[in-house]
Amino acid sequence: MSVKLRNNVQISGQGPATMLFAHGFGCDLHMWRQFAPSFASRYRTVLFDLVGGGQSDLSAYDRNKYASLYGYADDVLEIIEECANGPVIHVGHSVSAMIGMLAAIKRPDLFAANVMIGPSPSFIDDGDYVGGFTRADIDELLEALESNYLGWSSTMAPAIMGTPEQPELADELTNSFCRTDPEIARHFARVTFLADHRADLARVTTPTLIVQSSDDLLAPLAVGEYMHHAIAGSALSIVKNVGHCPHLSAPGPSKDATEAFLKSLGP
Repeated sequence: MSVKLRNNVQISGQGPATMLFAHGFGCDLHMWRQFAPSFASRYRTVLFDLVGGGQSDLSAYDRNKYASLYGYADDVLEIIEECANGPVIHVGHSVSAMIGMLAAIKRPDLFAANVMIGPSPSFIDDGDYVGGFTRADIDELLEALESNYLGWSSTMAPAIMGTPEQPELADELTNSFCRTDPEIARHFARVTFLADHRADLARVTTPTLIVQSSDDLLAPLAVGEYMHHAIAGSALSIVKNVGHCPHLSAPGPSKDATEAFLKSLGP
């Protein structure tokens, strides 16, 4: 199966380096519409849908392969090898930030940098680690999602987006959730919310930027600070924003943080 068809790869822009944009849970590549175009005059921009989301080929969804984030990381590596010019700058939102990190750990030669927007290595509190949720909270979330996915989507999307003054963004996220195949969403949610990649943070060698909302239901400030301390040489940029999707609700500050980071890396 063609990688481009499998992941609905969309390529635009021009430049000597490639930026790869990866969306979060329940979303698709259109979530980058306020972020990616500003880079297209200087970079080759590659957008894609995770298998199971957006316009990806749903027949490619393999529950065994995607029983962990490593299956998605392998897809990212295949997309890079087929569609990128040289080492890439991977821009990942939420769970895709962690997917990009795992891909870069496996093949650091393919990555020039990782930009992580709202990442979390683990959503579950554990001792001194603050993930934002107890295990009981996550079990309750997954139970609600599995029993009534559409109802869960309409309730959670506005809370995740966090923009009551921009209700159209919450509606967009709700509709995106609802377009996702419920069986795939249930499986991917369990993989996403039960993953724990804290031990992998020390293995990161790729230059890394963590973009953290100042108020995020899914990834509180403590998570961004934890990752910043655990990833050697990483940069942390806290964007004044309520919600988990600053690339949509605060695209200007999020792009500014990314531009400053890329500038710091040099040519």
